[in-house]
Amino acid sequence: MTATLARTVSDLLLGVAHSGAQGLYFEDRFVSWSEHVRASLRRAAILDHLLDAQRPRHFGVLMDNVPEFSLLAGAAALSGAVLVGLNTTRRGEALTRDIVLADCQVVFTESGRPALLDGVDPGVPVVDVDSPAWSDLLAEERPDFTPKAAAPEDLFMLIFTSGTSGDPKAVRCTHAKITGPGVMLAERFALSPDDVVYMSMPMFHSNAMMAAWSVALAGHSSIALRRRFSASNFLPDVRRFGVTYANYVGKPLSYVLATPDMPDDADNTLRVMYGNEGSAPAVAAFARRFGTAVIDGFGSTEGGIAISSAPGAPPGSLGRLPEGVAILDPETGDPCPPAEFDAAGRVVNAEAATGELVNVAGSGAFAGYYNNPEADAERIRDGRYWSGDLAYRDAEGFVYFAGRSSGWLRVDGENLGSAPIERILLRYDGFAQVTVYGVPDVEVGDRVMAAVVPTREFDPVAFADFLDAQSDLGPKQRPSLIRVCVEFPRTATFKVLTRALSAEATQCADPVWVRDGDRYSPR
Repeated sequence: MTATLARTVSDLLLGVAHSGAQGLYFEDRFVSWSEHVRASLRRAAILDHLLDAQRPRHFGVLMDNVPEFSLLAGAAALSGAVLVGLNTTRRGEALTRDIVLADCQVVFTESGRPALLDGVDPGVPVVDVDSPAWSDLLAEERPDFTPKAAAPEDLFMLIFTSGTSGDPKAVRCTHAKITGPGVMLAERFALSPDDVVYMSMPMFHSNAMMAAWSVALAGHSSIALRRRFSASNFLPDVRRFGVTYANYVGKPLSYVLATPDMPDDADNTLRVMYGNEGSAPAVAAFARRFGTAVIDGFGSTEGGIAISSAPGAPPGSLGRLPEGVAILDPETGDPCPPAEFDAAGRVVNAEAATGELVNVAGSGAFAGYYNNPEADAERIRDGRYWSGDLAYRDAEGFVYFAGRSSGWLRVDGENLGSAPIERILLRYDGFAQVTVYGVPDVEVGDRVMAAVVPTREFDPVAFADFLDAQSDLGPKQRPSLIRVCVEFPRTATFKVLTRALSAEATQCADPVWVRDGDRYSPR
């Protein structure tokens, strides 16, 4: 079966069922796709036995990126069950809440991970796949399992959002929602059995499943699987496994760039690095240093809106505004006018031009949240998908991300987006990472605060001089407070927990610098 004809995850798996030369590399192991499919069928038979057909046939997977995760994903597809990706950074009651919300009947975990449930009762069996009991279950005699027919709209997986703006929500991911991006990306980048896909982003998240796992299956390619992302091991892994395609979400580009430069960095097999939320400087620097194409798009686990990068796009833009997507005023629902720029490149009508990205044609690939009608109602209003992401566009239709709607800053009566300020601050060569947020102030509404991870000792004079030289930084955008961090609190998918930083404000152990006029003094 060609990738274009594959409509379900089962189709993709059965399409590689006879492949003995390609498969999954993990540390010193190799599992061919033909072995993988047979092993997934065996697990599908076990799921058929374990799961009560009178209840939602959901099972949780609480693991790092190990082969068993992939085998169980295959079992879900072939048995008609639903895999629930459980976040390995969640703990105790929070993790139990996710298990209960998703209606898991059983949780599969690996050696060491059951400790995440210490002190709480998830109310369902927990199976350690490294235990003798699981080995015995796999060894039992069973009749050959016949794959169950699936439809593209059938539920395949529940993937939790990152929880950067509240409790994580379980996003319904259908078979089509997984295969669609996989087939598109495999064809876009002409992947074949000669290619190797590097998968180090966590498999409980959509980026790994939609932009790596399904891509490899659709391209009949191999996967080089890493338990967890490691910046220092990225290039050695690329060379060891002959990786040609890799994916990312969030800050991994910056982490890899922080490793020491070597004269032979560009001597590697990597053709394409595909992902989202990479900063423009990191994208350019990574492509230059490692001699590869870096394609940074825009999307979310929900899938209601996707924006592809476009050739010739201005620095910092996401790409052109797609047909059927508009930037609307979240209060009135009216279209926002294009951004107008002064000679210095500053947006002079930022408040009017900035609005919410909305799919006005419908819900896109968004299939709803599981067991959360309130969140569904927030996303789908009047038949339109409201993303919660702020943006503005220029006269040519190029879109610029302006932050989350939950992260609006209101300074002296003017609404500001955090992302444009972050883009300017990242030009400063003394910062490796930046996140911007508002801190409530009785006089001005919000004070602009920036948390930074420096590349050297923070120099308040040099930084203030840098700000003075940024002609596109408006007076109200200039940070009032600078928090100098060793690292940021992050989700497992490398997204910054900005709400945690905002809640702490200046009540933290990190050094905080306060603006006095146009200069900064220690708090």
